[in-house]
Amino acid sequence: MKFSYLPELVAAPLYPLLAWQGRRTRAVTPRLPEASDLAYGVCVSASAPVDKLRVLGIGESPVAGVGVANYEEAITAQLANALAGKLYATVEWQALGQNGARLSWARQALAAFRQTLAQASPAWDVILLAFGVNDTTSFCSARSYRAELQSLLDELQTMLGPAGFVILAGVPPMQVFPALPSPLRQILGMKARVLDQINRDMAASRQQVLHLPFTAKLQDARQMAEDGYHPSALGVSIWAQELAKTFLQNRQEK
Repeated sequence: MKFSYLPELVAAPLYPLLAWQGRRTRAVTPRLPEASDLAYGVCVSASAPVDKLRVLGIGESPVAGVGVANYEEAITAQLANALAGKLYATVEWQALGQNGARLSWARQALAAFRQTLAQASPAWDVILLAFGVNDTTSFCSARSYRAELQSLLDELQTMLGPAGFVILAGVPPMQVFPALPSPLRQILGMKARVLDQINRDMAASRQQVLHLPFTAKLQDARQMAEDGYHPSALGVSIWAQELAKTFLQNRQEK
């Protein structure tokens, strides 16, 4: 991919400043916990359900419930709730997340999760992948990220039903994160765009995979948690509604 190493080239001469800003940001930013309740549940349409779907969320802090009160306010359950309302469906959901997780964590976590199932899991209708922030802050190379995503998608597509989809959630625009100072935020924004372009390219090359851009307005304080780094319950709800809406529009085109 053209200019995939541009963020590293720009960051190199600024490294002492960026490293100091990173340490200071970690020191002053409140540490919010993961959700501690059950990471699975069922959402039922207010109207008489006419369908049944299964949604699996795999990802970093928004999947793990950081920034919200519980898993029902986190992105997997909120996406399930939005789909239940739009499709008049009963939607079973399961969240598999970890605060600080990178994309390389996903396959190991998925293998452990599948071993806990008493029997072969039925096919999933929607698998949401929400990664990128921690790969951005760790400056994961574009090559490594692409290879890891390729292998993960190969596995996930074997878990889908015939009409199922993997949703690749867009990497958030880190250049607007309130908790990040300048120029750190601009450099991380550049890196996030590189990784998100890999998501776009990978989705475009595969059936049953959709890339859906991150849509929450992080400049709006109401849509951010108190740490200025994670979306709030309102931000997650808006994000989930947009994911569901765009997903239903785009799956007709695949």
